[in-house]
Amino acid sequence: MAEHAGTLDAEDVSAQQAEAGARAELLNESEFQDLYRLHARPLWAYLYRLTGSAADADDLLQEAFCRTLAAPLATREDSQLRAYLFRVATNAATDLWRRGGRGTRRTEPLDADVPAAASHGDQAALKHDMARTFRDLKPQERMLLWLAHVEGSEHRDIAAALGLKAASVPVLLFRARRKLAGLLRKKGYGPGERS
Repeated sequence: MAEHAGTLDAEDVSAQQAEAGARAELLNESEFQDLYRLHARPLWAYLYRLTGSAADADDLLQEAFCRTLAAPLATREDSQLRAYLFRVATNAATDLWRRGGRGTRRTEPLDADVPAAASHGDQAALKHDMARTFRDLKPQERMLLWLAHVEGSEHRDIAAALGLKAASVPVLLFRARRKLAGLLRKKGYGPGERS
């Protein structure tokens, strides 16, 4: 009897997947434009922080949107589309690193921020150091911190975007924050260390 119940569950899952597949449709032009308008800037910023290269961020952004446009989607809910888009972009970045592509660890010089440093003093210098420190983190740590603290994503959305279990996100975030704090302390940016 338990074996039969397991079979029914598998059949139910298969039926649900088939139903979702039947509902899945490609985005139409206006849906795609809305999706792009809402998510292109934050996604580009995310990809730039992952790769350290504007050119790679541009390429990966285009690839993520092309993959999304070519995939039949079962939902049109914004939060799910956003999580899916970030997941596709993360996969594209991971593919680039695995191929040993041109963005493996290439970073653009941060000298573009130097004139700002002269005019805004410590705040610009801190921004400059934070960008360098962020690059010292592993890619997954950068992804987690960016999605959680810059994008304000919830743990379940981060899990969906990065292909993780939702229960592991808080632990991984804690470790990433601890590592970032340690790197900042080494640079003299810990509590009570700045003048």
